[in-house]
Amino acid sequence: MDNQEFRHFRKKLGKTQKQMAQLLGVSLKAVHSYEQGWRKVPGHVERQVFFLVSRLAQIREKRKNCWEIKNCPPDRRKACVSWQFQAGKLCWFINGTICHGDPQKNWDEKMKLCRSCEVLTSLL
Repeated sequence: MDNQEFRHFRKKLGKTQKQMAQLLGVSLKAVHSYEQGWRKVPGHVERQVFFLVSRLAQIREKRKNCWEIKNCPPDRRKACVSWQFQAGKLCWFINGTICHGDPQKNWDEKMKLCRSCEVLTSLL
């Protein structure tokens, strides 16, 4: 997540920088640094921001599960943690999902796929 995205999502959530810092459990200086591009937004902060934005989207509209959108076959569904935990609207939030046939090794690798997937992009 770059500094412009972070600022965009903070405004979308209707939070001041101070409120965003409190919400994310980081310092006000960290929020300033994220928005100025002086500091990279850590994965755990990015994950929280996307989660909060997803809750706004969930309130606004009924959304389909990822396995419905991606039309995953039954064997892939059963192997995927999103299906196992019935978290098809939060698949981007969970490590170990079976996107493109294989689980991703880390958050950065996962987010490369998720950023081009309509499940996450529909929130943005």
